[in-house]
Amino acid sequence: MARRFMPLLLLAAAACGGSPDTPAPEPTPTSATLGTDWIVLFDGTSMDAFRGFDQDGMAPGWEIVDGALHQARPSGEGDIVTRERFRDFDLEFEWRLEAGGNSGVMFRVSEDHDHPWVTGPEYQLLDNDGHPDRLEGPDRMAGANYDVHPTDPAAVRPVGEWNSGRILVQGTHVEHWLNGVKVVEYELMTPDWDAAVAASKWADNPDYGREPEGHIAFQGDHEPVWLRNIRIKPL
Repeated sequence: MARRFMPLLLLAAAACGGSPDTPAPEPTPTSATLGTDWIVLFDGTSMDAFRGFDQDGMAPGWEIVDGALHQARPSGEGDIVTRERFRDFDLEFEWRLEAGGNSGVMFRVSEDHDHPWVTGPEYQLLDNDGHPDRLEGPDRMAGANYDVHPTDPAAVRPVGEWNSGRILVQGTHVEHWLNGVKVVEYELMTPDWDAAVAASKWADNPDYGREPEGHIAFQGDHEPVWLRNIRIKPL
C-alpha cells in the first residue's frame, strides 16, 4: 500500500521543501485506498453498514467509542447483521473483551429464524481465562467454531488487549484465523460436518451451516464487546 502512494507523497514533500528521505506515514485504510476488492464495513466513524437482526434500524446498546464499535448494554435484541448478504468472502476484524467476556461472529446468517445462531456457524470470542465456557473445552474458546470444532487456546491475547480475527469462506471450505494463526479449518455439509453438528448443541437445527449465503452477524446479547477495522472481500 505504501508503494502505491509514495510517489505523490515525495513530490509533495519536494514542492514544500521537505526531504524526500523522510518516511511518509502509512495512510489509514479507507474504501478508496483499499481498492474495489475490499468493502469497509466499519471505519471507526459510521455504523451504516449494519442494522439489528430482524430490525430496520441499529440494535440497542451499540455506540462508537474511540473509533471502536462497542456494545455497552447487551440484550436479547442486541445482535447486529450486515445490511448486505455474502456468499464467499474473506472477513477481517479486530475484537476486544473485558474480563469474563463472551461474544461471537456468525456468517451466512438467515433472518428466517428467531436467532442468527440457528443458521450461522459462530467464530467464538471469549475470555479464555475468566469465562465459564472455558471449562467446556477448546471448542468453546476464542477462535473456535463454537461447540463444533476446537481452537488453539494459546493463540488468543490476554483479556483487554486487541485481537485480530479472520474468517475465510469459499464454497464449503471455512478457515478461522486468530492473531495470524489458523486455528480452525472445516468443510461444511460433509459427513464429518454432519457428525460434528450431530454431537453439538446445534443437532436440532436442520438449517445450521447450510445457507448458501447470508448476513455477517455480531453478537450483542452476552457481555460488552469492542470491534474495529472490520472489512470484507467478496470472493
